[in-house]
Amino acid sequence: MGRPRRIVLIRHGESQGNRDDTIYERVPDHALELTATGLQQATEAGAGLRELFGDERGQAFVSPYRRTWHTFRALGLDPRLTRAKEEPRLREQDWGNWQDVEDIQRQRKARDAYGHFFYRFAMGESGADVYDRVGAFLETLYRAFDKEDFPPNVLMVTHGLTMRLFCMRWFHWTVEEFEALSNPDNAESRTLLLGPSGGYTLDRPFARWRTPGPPGGGEW
Repeated sequence: MGRPRRIVLIRHGESQGNRDDTIYERVPDHALELTATGLQQATEAGAGLRELFGDERGQAFVSPYRRTWHTFRALGLDPRLTRAKEEPRLREQDWGNWQDVEDIQRQRKARDAYGHFFYRFAMGESGADVYDRVGAFLETLYRAFDKEDFPPNVLMVTHGLTMRLFCMRWFHWTVEEFEALSNPDNAESRTLLLGPSGGYTLDRPFARWRTPGPPGGGEW
């Protein structure tokens, strides 16, 4: 089996929506561009990735959004070594009708009270919905590992919530553990490293904004 030595997840650089969320009234989420800061962030992250991968081959999976593809290109990876494939299951959570900003702000407050995993945006997705499609992608990835020539590096250029949910699915974290984690910063990465026993560990944890409770929440 060709289990990769590294699985790197990276969030896109700063986008127009990260800088000013009123832009969603005029531009659809998938079409948002990187800001100049976001482009610089991705370029700087690329220097570290090129050093990490060296002359090893890689397979990249990129969310279909414009900001993720622009981030991937700004990484400056050698196309002779790293092949890129669009993967719609790694897209951002669907927030529904962003044109009604006041309604989205109300729903954001409701989500904070209800929980990021279970709350579903009207005409959009819940974190649980994203978890399910990430799980479907993982099944595809596992099958790819069966190929003897599968490259030693995997790169996923995606979104903050999707990164957390990928790790939740991979490491079998509870909902309580997921809810305690913060999104990574723009162009920040996390790497799953293959150990001698055949299991993977995370190179560094996600920041926590609170201590997770027991599964199911509350006291037992």
